[in-house]
Amino acid sequence: MGKIERFEDVDAWKEARALARAIYRISGTGEFARDFGLRDQIRRAAVSVMSNIAEGFERGGNREFIQFLFIAKGSAGEVRSQLYVAADLGYVDEGTLRDLKKLTETVSRLIAGFIKYLKSSPLQGEKKATQ
Repeated sequence: MGKIERFEDVDAWKEARALARAIYRISGTGEFARDFGLRDQIRRAAVSVMSNIAEGFERGGNREFIQFLFIAKGSAGEVRSQLYVAADLGYVDEGTLRDLKKLTETVSRLIAGFIKYLKSSPLQGEKKATQ
């Protein structure tokens, strides 16, 4: 793991960004685009993943960051669940479902790994001000 100075350096955030981009693409076409409830909910969940990683990073310390990472991980699960609804309704084909499910699982794994790393880090508690 390289040095992480900004939330944009976090691998889980990078993959979450790719997930949000993919969700916006697939939910912006065809019948999916006209199902406002599901479209908006899956988009909010996808954006929530990357947003919670970023917000947690900018908070006071590892404990709080870990809380936000768990929220982000939950949102990734929400996206995955909603993808099944989209597939059941015929909005996405099996190949798209498989690819996006794999991406959400990758995001979840990266977040879980980062949580594990932070929990074992000697830098618990508050972040120190840097100059």
